[in-house]
Amino acid sequence: MEQQFIRMKDRPPGERPYEKCLEYGAETLTDGELLAVLLRSGTKQYSSLELAWKLLDLHPSFKGLEGLQHLGPEEFKRVPGIGTVKAVQLMCILELSRRLSRTGFSESPSFRNPEDIAAYYMESMRHLDHERVRLLLLNGQHSLLKEMILTMGDSNNAYVPVKKIFAEALRCEAVYLVLLHNHPSGCPQPSREDLLITGRIKEAGEILGIGLSDHIIIGDRCYYSMREERVL
Repeated sequence: MEQQFIRMKDRPPGERPYEKCLEYGAETLTDGELLAVLLRSGTKQYSSLELAWKLLDLHPSFKGLEGLQHLGPEEFKRVPGIGTVKAVQLMCILELSRRLSRTGFSESPSFRNPEDIAAYYMESMRHLDHERVRLLLLNGQHSLLKEMILTMGDSNNAYVPVKKIFAEALRCEAVYLVLLHNHPSGCPQPSREDLLITGRIKEAGEILGIGLSDHIIIGDRCYYSMREERVL
């Protein structure tokens, strides 16, 4: 039997996310209820809460809030009632959450510690379904001069342009550089190609007087630092 549609205003006050938030605080809301408040409205067939449940169950492998991080606007729009406007709202909410994860850092964080670097980029990189290579250019005090995306590859690897790395480093008068990329598999262990390209960049940097401070690989809530592992 098909489940009967229940409008939000017909639900008991304790089941209405707005009223529950006002009465008991936002921390008492479930993930679905929080999402329903942000969606604001439902459709003729589904309440905002039911739309939220569908979204949290949308990804085939990752469920809940984790799944939302692996989806894009076109995937969101597969849910009846989620159009372009709501899809954009969801993308902005997710980006806001990633930026909030960085609020404990100063505007120009010091990147001396691999753990600090990994923590700073963890939420923006661990959910990606393709490899993304970032270049961090640092001054003599290991403060960030410039950050840039070098390449975006597929789910297995990404090409790293060595010439472009040092052209930018020389332009910014960088003293050190850090390479940072993610493994969509969630396992941060370096591949043979990762080790080879790291060696090439280190050698080129030694010739130019620009030190490769670290190459960090982001996994799922974990990381691999070639500096910490004494690969560099």
